[in-house]
Amino acid sequence: MKRFIPFVKSDPFVAVIRLQGAITNGARGLDNPGLAPVIEKAFSRGKPAAVALEINCPGGSPVQSSLIAARIRRLADEKKIPVFAFVEDVAASGGYWLACAADEIFIDACSITGSIGVISAGFGAHEAIEKLGVQRRVHTSGTSKSMLDPFKPEKPADIKKLTGWLEDLHATFIDYVKSRRGTKLADNPDLFTGEVFIGQKGIDQGLADGIGHLAPVMKQRFGDKVKVRRYEQSRPLLARFGARIVDDAIGGAEERAAFARFGL
Repeated sequence: MKRFIPFVKSDPFVAVIRLQGAITNGARGLDNPGLAPVIEKAFSRGKPAAVALEINCPGGSPVQSSLIAARIRRLADEKKIPVFAFVEDVAASGGYWLACAADEIFIDACSITGSIGVISAGFGAHEAIEKLGVQRRVHTSGTSKSMLDPFKPEKPADIKKLTGWLEDLHATFIDYVKSRRGTKLADNPDLFTGEVFIGQKGIDQGLADGIGHLAPVMKQRFGDKVKVRRYEQSRPLLARFGARIVDDAIGGAEERAAFARFGL
């Protein structure tokens, strides 16, 4: 009740945003439309002493990663609220992009950080459908409309284009990490190759600022009476029924595969 009494200073509180799962461009994982109201509430409800990001994310969509991080930074700068990231199992690839939105990054001694790179993965099924006697019929009005069709053999020109796109995205990712981490980063040629680092080794590379967990670090910064208010992306109940069951199953498999890349 203290915060409702005039002239009595309330105990400080930290708004905690939970960022759990892969970053997607749909409703299955973390995305900008789903997180937008969560992030806005965390920065706007009351006067938080800080915003903390609880991150357990193996990566995903580079565009959604960029949009989510940009929203966090915009609100942090507008409201002059410090942001802290606390990494659990992993903050890799797009997950590390999110971590870089924080002013300081703390990890566990076993946390995985890094994977500053871009990947495109898929399957080629043209030989399988040939064996089944299935004929692929594609008609386009542009020479590039059918590029990277998984049911047709790969073309060197298509691979060259894709490689160029990935290099552009990689350069953008690197620029963002450098802009946020600055001189903290080690002069290591492997830092931006997609390599990952565990615990203290990530700190040694400048990817994180120290070993630390949310509650003790926040108490150290804001006092023993600091409280936390948690915010998390909601998952609609109806999304688990009907036609969405198959989509959720596929999404869950994709997310497990993303975490499995790091042995998790």
